[in-house]
Amino acid sequence: MLATPRTRLEILPADDAGLLLAYYRDNQVHLAPWEPLRDENYLTLPNWQTQLSNAQAAFDAGSEYRFVALNPARTEVVGVCNFTGVARGPFQACYLGYSIAKKYEGQGFMQEILEAAMRYMFNDVGLNRIMANYMPANERSANVLEKLGFEKEGYARRYLKIAGQWEDHVLTARVRAYQ
Repeated sequence: MLATPRTRLEILPADDAGLLLAYYRDNQVHLAPWEPLRDENYLTLPNWQTQLSNAQAAFDAGSEYRFVALNPARTEVVGVCNFTGVARGPFQACYLGYSIAKKYEGQGFMQEILEAAMRYMFNDVGLNRIMANYMPANERSANVLEKLGFEKEGYARRYLKIAGQWEDHVLTARVRAYQ
């Protein structure tokens, strides 16, 4: 568990799948423009139980780190941040994806969550590079990444299929600062 001033980050156990299901149900419209199309199984408890079991196995294997940010009472999901595609060897890098509940948007929560999670990824996991890509229209994401020290590295045309359409993405990365 990682603590921030207003949240706690966990690899959520499968027993708490209802919390994540509620997050995605409550924020379905809010998140839809930034996510792939989902099938009818997506917003079901069995899906989230499986997702969380898989997330725990990936965490144990060191291949993915899927953090869920909860309010201090652990009654509500504030947001999520996922570090996936972890590459070891000479690369020591991963991809970052994240989302925040509509009700917490614009209050600095995402920056707070990502600062704690990235510190863990750099210092405890030992990564050198975290890559995060965003759609040009997603100004909030661009602003958060800039505040966190991500630098633009390129532009990828038709990078991901989001909301049923191939979308361009701005490619960014943050490299670990060594003392």
